[in-house]
Amino acid sequence: MIRIDDLQVFVSTAAAGSFSAAARLLDISPALASGAIQRLESNLGARLFVRSTRRLRLSDDGERYLPHARQALEALDNGEVALTQGRDEIAGTIRLSMPSDIGRNVLLPWLDEFQQTHPMVRLQLRVSDQVADLVGEHLDASIRYGQLSDSGLVSLALAPMNRRTVCASPAYLARHGTPESPEALSKHNCLRYVMGEQTYERWSFNFPQGVRTVQVTGDRISDDADIVRRWAVAGLGIVYKSRLDVAEDLRSGRLVELFPESYGQPAPLQLVCAHRTSLTPAIQSLRAFLAKRFES
Repeated sequence: MIRIDDLQVFVSTAAAGSFSAAARLLDISPALASGAIQRLESNLGARLFVRSTRRLRLSDDGERYLPHARQALEALDNGEVALTQGRDEIAGTIRLSMPSDIGRNVLLPWLDEFQQTHPMVRLQLRVSDQVADLVGEHLDASIRYGQLSDSGLVSLALAPMNRRTVCASPAYLARHGTPESPEALSKHNCLRYVMGEQTYERWSFNFPQGVRTVQVTGDRISDDADIVRRWAVAGLGIVYKSRLDVAEDLRSGRLVELFPESYGQPAPLQLVCAHRTSLTPAIQSLRAFLAKRFES
């Protein structure tokens, strides 16, 4: 008999590329993930992955089986949706991905409040600044900044008017002076962010005459946006962040905005789902709850 948990491990491993990465996504040990694949291969009588010392890839049988495994998991999700939609209460599991900075410092307490209001909701959170694969990682929704490049996804606005802003701590500005224009940033220590193989070191700004882009440098780079913000608060450099990420730092005076807010590039925040069937009553209630919090 094929176990649903084993199918989930198989789909997650295929998306993540390793047992250890899939185990982190599913919050299990790598040994359990490996055992699930071995059990599934034994039940199917087929080898699903080709293993070597350096990499793990799908076998030909694995490639053929993967879409069917995904369809099976999706069918179960659709069944849960159908049951949930037939009830008035908000219930079910929400597998949600969110960015590190706003996730830890803003969304986490709000999600606690949402669960207190809806105790039948179960949350599985993935905190990462990398773009989540909603289908491959078997996620119900993802909270993302920016415009969607995949038009097949379903997007629900949370903070559509949000923009990015350049800011630094009072201590940094006291030591190094305040840049009077974006071009002056090239003479300052700018804290940069990396996603995948791309380092965001070309900062763009909106002016009445058009968009102007400045090449920046600095002595610190991270793939964790929360770390970049913490460096700025500690007075180690200048940061270009979503205003939502630094709103509390600006209110408290830990950070200071350097240029008018209108200069910053748009950074709309949205709740993204893979398809319409993911819009369960729980997801729709969560979206309405978060949108109201962001508006206030």
